[in-house]
Amino acid sequence: MSRRSPAVNAYLAKVDPQKRAALQRLRVTIHALFPKVEEIISYGVPGFRLDGYVVAWMAAAKTHCSFFPGGAVQEFASELKKYSISKGTIRFAADETLPKTLVKKLITARILRVHARKATKPKK
Repeated sequence: MSRRSPAVNAYLAKVDPQKRAALQRLRVTIHALFPKVEEIISYGVPGFRLDGYVVAWMAAAKTHCSFFPGGAVQEFASELKKYSISKGTIRFAADETLPKTLVKKLITARILRVHARKATKPKK
């Protein structure tokens, strides 16, 4: 079963070729690191869902590309010094590739946060 989404393909088809290439590299990295990840469109941009929870998003902006692994960004601020970051966003140039090890750390941290939050929710 393919876990690649036609909707994500359509999103990428509309993106500037250089940014499309950068996002495609990130997409390939995420699939290689997390083979069970499923692609979706969430908040109007490509997202990656694992075990029913969206664990990251990516997007193209006017002057950069963005990777959104949620609040996990702050945990790795020292490793992200070369990028423009905010609470849940990493902005990078289209000619850059986010390191695989960093993408893995960020998504793994996001997964742990999701599972921790899930464990503290009262059961119905």
